[in-house]
Amino acid sequence: MRLTVQRIVPTTGRVWSRFGIAAAILMSMLVIFALDQRFETAPLQHLYYVPVIMSAIWLGTSASLVASLVAVVLYHLANPPLWTWRYGQADVVQIALFLAVGLVTSRLTEDARRFRQLAETDDLTGLHNLRSFETALISTLKRARATRRQVSLLVIDVDRLKSLNDAYGHLAGAEAVRTVGQLIGAGLPEGSVACRYGGDEFAIVLDASGPATARAVADRLRAEVHAAAPVLDGTAFPAGTLSISVGAASWWPGAPQHDLPGADEGMLGEALFKAADRALYLSKGRGRNRVSVA
Repeated sequence: MRLTVQRIVPTTGRVWSRFGIAAAILMSMLVIFALDQRFETAPLQHLYYVPVIMSAIWLGTSASLVASLVAVVLYHLANPPLWTWRYGQADVVQIALFLAVGLVTSRLTEDARRFRQLAETDDLTGLHNLRSFETALISTLKRARATRRQVSLLVIDVDRLKSLNDAYGHLAGAEAVRTVGQLIGAGLPEGSVACRYGGDEFAIVLDASGPATARAVADRLRAEVHAAAPVLDGTAFPAGTLSISVGAASWWPGAPQHDLPGADEGMLGEALFKAADRALYLSKGRGRNRVSVA
């Protein structure tokens, strides 16, 4: 794995950030309304498109449609003749454009989000793919350097997948990998990011986590996978059918085992991965279904 460069849990900070954006958009619409009310000119009325578009980009489809309706209401309030439903041709076109801009922009932004998610997601498991995981790992290491906190990496391999493929077919093997990926995704701590980077190989970066936390998370995931009773290619299998081997490694600013002089975050990430990978092979050499910490 050459490093070149969540599950995402909503936080209070993100909620307040969205609230601040919504408040700023509303304030901009009220400023436009005041200008529209004073001058009643088409160029100023076109400014309503800006907060409608910003709502779609920053807040999503629903917010864009709400902003469109707010623009229609403010347009009416700023132009008293419209209160009696006396619409001119320009008024009808303006109102239609407010709604059309909101609908089209929201559709385009949703498509862009969907394409971005597909570009960052592993099709089989729904976890991150390797490219987006590398970016997340480097961002996590940068934050760790800035705040002087620990980062841990887990490298995971599904045990004896080839035997399962040979005995029950590759579809059963693929569903075994999907099952493990789903269990990993469901059990991630807040702030962590997981990916599938190979056929049956996974990696997890744990932010603000040292060796003890890494071992605890790895042991819990190992136990959950081993306790699962999967259905693979339509066949029910007993608990204990699946197991994983895990290798863990940790880094923190000043850690002698990984703090390479002059190393950037890409080099640190690669060193961390190699350490976790060596621990993984130690787990497999000890009989699999184990956790080893570098």
